Amino acid sequence: MADDFTLQTNIDKQLDLLPAYVKEWYRTKMIAGRSKRTLYEYLNEYRRFFTWLIDADIVPEKNIKDIPLSALENLSKADAECFFIFLRERNLLNTNKPTNKSVSEVTIHRTYRALSGLFKYLTEQTENENGEPYFYRNVMKKLEIRTKKKETLSAKANKIAPKLFLGDLAKQFLQFIMDDTSAEGYVKKGNLSNRALSTYYRDRERDVAIIALIVGSGIRLSEAVNTDLKDLNLHTLSVEVTRKGGKKDHVNIAPYVIPYIEPFLEIRASRYKIDGKDANLPLFLSIQTGLPMRLKGAGIERLVGKYSKAFGTEITPHMLRHALATDLYMKTGQEGIVAQQLGHASTALVSHYAHIADSQVKDGLSLL
Repeated sequence: MADDFTLQTNIDKQLDLLPAYVKEWYRTKMIAGRSKRTLYEYLNEYRRFFTWLIDADIVPEKNIKDIPLSALENLSKADAECFFIFLRERNLLNTNKPTNKSVSEVTIHRTYRALSGLFKYLTEQTENENGEPYFYRNVMKKLEIRTKKKETLSAKANKIAPKLFLGDLAKQFLQFIMDDTSAEGYVKKGNLSNRALSTYYRDRERDVAIIALIVGSGIRLSEAVNTDLKDLNLHTLSVEVTRKGGKKDHVNIAPYVIPYIEPFLEIRASRYKIDGKDANLPLFLSIQTGLPMRLKGAGIERLVGKYSKAFGTEITPHMLRHALATDLYMKTGQEGIVAQQLGHASTALVSHYAHIADSQVKDGLSLL
């Protein structure tokens, strides 16, 4: 598909700018089945890091691809720390606009994770002519990067609970998006311009189908983006997705969301100018450019934010996943079932859904 082609084109452009040993890293990770999207994000991080090495006069080279392995092997702890101080004190990455907003802690954590992975590869997984790693000194292991405040599961649960559309609230949200007549519907509450109204009627069925699929199955944003028509089976109430690590998984869909998905399937081919019989085409499309393209993650994030803000609480697609997980735990009380539905290898990441459910129980008790 065009989106896959664009991603690979962007990856190739990044690789052309980077040193040969980064290309080796990329090849190894591709063989291991890592997500191309993740690898592309990591390549961006490497380019920023190498650019800083040049701009800060840490290395004498003027071109990124000429930076030798020795520059990483001999990078001092002080210089490595300066890079992360630079991230915390500089303006937003990838913009020339003046702003006082600093790089987020999430971005810094991602950068550290990416660089740690590269240094681990170079010091443990590579092999020279003598069968030894390219070098042994891993400066990233000497850094202490603390990016998140420690919180108890209860504290996290209390923070996230108000942003979850649980139970009937999820159903009300779907109805709200479709409502274009009442004073409490999206069209009236959204106070839409003529252009926004035209876009709404063009994409309404698609938008509500996306939200319904995520809140009714708990699949990740990236999994929704990469879903093709052939992956959706409303007869078995399931969708096939590719989980992290490239693993295929069949995910169950809650029956109540099907009426919000079926209308989209009926208008999908004509509305988005495609061959409706081609099951290999993306399930969710955009024709904003005039041509049918796979709808990207940023587009889904925008539409979820737009509708939820008008509904009363602005949320992200990931919060819809949280809502499904919490509802499922409240109904079953089984962490294993929730982990299976979300595609987690263990129940360790499910514990905070139990705490969210507990807080909901307490709220219910207060009404007795």
